[in-house]
Amino acid sequence: MAKQRHLHQQIADDLKRKMVFLGGPRQVGKTTLSQSFFSKSDTGYLNWDIPKHRDLILSSELPDTKLIIFDEIHKYKKWRNYLKGIYDGMKADVISKRQILVTGSARLDYYRFGGDSLQGRYNYLRLLPLSYDEIKGSKKNDVQALMVLSGFPEPFFSESEKELRRWSREYIQRLIKEDISGLEATSDLGTLEVLAKSLPLYVGSPLSINNLRENLQVAHKTVSKWIAILERLYLVFRITSFTGNLIKSVTKEQKLYFYNWTYVNDESMRFENLVAVHLLKYCYWQEDTQGFNYTLHFSKQKNSPEVDFVVCKNDEPEMFIEAKLSDQEINPRFAYLKTKYPKAQFFQLHLHGKKDFKSADGVRVCPAHIFFDDYARTSL
Repeated sequence: MAKQRHLHQQIADDLKRKMVFLGGPRQVGKTTLSQSFFSKSDTGYLNWDIPKHRDLILSSELPDTKLIIFDEIHKYKKWRNYLKGIYDGMKADVISKRQILVTGSARLDYYRFGGDSLQGRYNYLRLLPLSYDEIKGSKKNDVQALMVLSGFPEPFFSESEKELRRWSREYIQRLIKEDISGLEATSDLGTLEVLAKSLPLYVGSPLSINNLRENLQVAHKTVSKWIAILERLYLVFRITSFTGNLIKSVTKEQKLYFYNWTYVNDESMRFENLVAVHLLKYCYWQEDTQGFNYTLHFSKQKNSPEVDFVVCKNDEPEMFIEAKLSDQEINPRFAYLKTKYPKAQFFQLHLHGKKDFKSADGVRVCPAHIFFDDYARTSL
């Protein structure tokens, strides 16, 4: 059984001051988390996808409850102005008494652009799949459970690989048919679905848009647009090569990962993907709740071994992380990077190994659950 989701207290605090926008992948637990703020008698939940609720929204017949949850309202073309009108219509002294929580399976920060700005009226938080800490992880087997069942609540708590397969099979289809078709002007949904289902083969490697274009027989621009759509709908995310310059990093090579790492069949790449989601969750936590500027990258230099991940604060490396299946030799590139970035921490995580030590030059080699438990429990 999972403990309270890591954003629960932050949502409660932010609702006292502003609207809260809660984004994240479909079925990651946003609705369950949102409704945990209701008392048993509250009926302030409105879902745009439910016709009866949609009619109440359009007629402005809102429930007389302290908290109103608008779920998937970003699918309403005029949702920004609608929420702005409601929020601006509330007097400052009643904002803490009448609270608004907006949830959606899309990047609400992206879909808010255009029309009247909502700037200054909301705080944006991102809920990602269950992490080691959120499942009360305490040992290696808990990491293995996440590896097998994903971090999505429904398949994880089913404790059934069969149910995970059934759930995963429907997930992409529903995202394409329900979310993308309702938000994006895309006609060839069939080929887009083929793209989505082929992307697990590219996890952990430099992403080649040109290879995807050739395989799908569509234009380079089209593939780029489709991947951007899948990012906005929280199916995948990309990280860039760390260059020491945030602006230049955007133009460099990219690697792609899934929020549901179980789409990746190769065990090594699946473990790398799991670590990537945990680190991204850490970065989002630091940005959304602490106000810091955090980014996630990988490190690659010509004729040198790649380092899987670099966590940066204000474009300065905070952690270098390598993810391996076994407790093999330390990545040789760490030696060079430690001289260049002496303030950064270095970790080599493993899934199946037993070694837990710190090398002479300060690299921590340990099982993944030790890292998740000791070094970033609050947000990982």
